[in-house]
Amino acid sequence: MTIEIQSLTAVIGAEVRGVDLATELSDINVRLLRGALLENLVLVFRDQDLTPESHIAVARAFGEIKHPPVATAHGGPPEINVLDQTEPRGEGADAWHADNTYTSAPPMGSLLRVLQLPGVGGDTAFASMYAAYEALSPVMRELCDELTAVHDVTRSIVKAIARGHSTANLAEIQAKFPPVEHPVVIVHPETGRRALFVNVNSTARIVGLREEESDMLLRFLFEHTKSPEFQVRVKWDERSLVFLDNRCTQHYAVADYHERRVLHRVAIEGKPPVGIDHASASS
Repeated sequence: MTIEIQSLTAVIGAEVRGVDLATELSDINVRLLRGALLENLVLVFRDQDLTPESHIAVARAFGEIKHPPVATAHGGPPEINVLDQTEPRGEGADAWHADNTYTSAPPMGSLLRVLQLPGVGGDTAFASMYAAYEALSPVMRELCDELTAVHDVTRSIVKAIARGHSTANLAEIQAKFPPVEHPVVIVHPETGRRALFVNVNSTARIVGLREEESDMLLRFLFEHTKSPEFQVRVKWDERSLVFLDNRCTQHYAVADYHERRVLHRVAIEGKPPVGIDHASASS
């Protein structure tokens, strides 16, 4: 069967047909799908019959598994981060974010699968950080190109503990994952394109700016990334899988439900984000 890639919007997202992820992917298909991910940033696979084991196997075809830095309280294999929510508003997934940017080497990508859905609602939206960067004015791009930001686990883990999604000790997690610095604008290691790399869940401050300056600029960038022009919205069913490029996207779990929703996430190891090489850029 021929694999078909159908774009969902002009800037982000594609639906993939003609591949059964429950069977072992050939090298040719892995290369084709990796290319499709780089082009579309988010791939949606429908009509898939997956188990936790086959979900992990699909992720492993694209790289080493990145175990969840902070395990949730909801069980599952060690490779899987289980998000089990009934009243999701304010729990963190309903804010635009990239996964685990408080680590020195955030995931290259994540593969998401919903196992249980509410009767209505529970969509996930995804946004292109390429498009967010490119929509800035030239002066603002030039400013952001030079900046570095601190990413911190504290905000997300405090919410997880408070809502019963983690039994971790806050001080131990903070010691295990001290704040890290990443460029505000990163260069994608495979495409060479520039992407904004700040998010409300993990980015605490911008290095070198006074507190009020940092807060003002981050508020602007956080709001800027919410533009509908950068987004695609995915409606889930229990036979769908979404593969996202965590290096150049953010996502938002719409908190419009009051029934149980269970999602499994498997992440793929990434490399430390790299900013702009100004010497090369100016030569």
